[in-house]
Amino acid sequence: MDKQRCGWCAGDQLYITYHDKEWGVPVKDDATLFEFLVLETFQAGLSWITILRKRENFRSAFDQFDYKKIALYDQDKTDHLLQDAGIVRNKLKVYATVCNAQAFIKVQKEFGSFSKYIWGFVDDKPITNKVENYKEAPPTTVESDAISKDLKKRGFKFVGSTVMYAYMQAVGMVNDHEVNCFRYGEINNPKHDF
Repeated sequence: MDKQRCGWCAGDQLYITYHDKEWGVPVKDDATLFEFLVLETFQAGLSWITILRKRENFRSAFDQFDYKKIALYDQDKTDHLLQDAGIVRNKLKVYATVCNAQAFIKVQKEFGSFSKYIWGFVDDKPITNKVENYKEAPPTTVESDAISKDLKKRGFKFVGSTVMYAYMQAVGMVNDHEVNCFRYGEINNPKHDF
């Protein structure tokens, strides 16, 4: 019998794999947190499946999401990225990624890690919601508002509250799997091995 999954991932194997293996799993690694920050930035205004399909292209174009390298990108590099048909060629989002890499490094220096900083907004433990239908999940929360406001103050771009709530869902700061989804219970179980 097929496993019960969140309604949003039906029908596309890439979506299903992402849903089953990554979405909502708590991420504490700075490199992965930065990768999702880049992907969510580019996702703004687009569908997540569009970004997932281009994820490996993004990885290749942006030096495996190495924020230290991205922080040093110059005009030639950004111009080159804007010619890359494998990614979303949005000038503001490309520039935002460079800017965000620089701001990310500053946060690391201040807090010891970006993970320590970002997880501080949820007291270092995931918020568990009881979503029955994914369409009922809120687009923003008090926490995503606070994160967005603070990131903007620190010079981050494309980090509105809606983008940051999607980010929180992706990196497991919030568990918004539908309650009847098999991943809901697995992610809530602290003994579960991801």
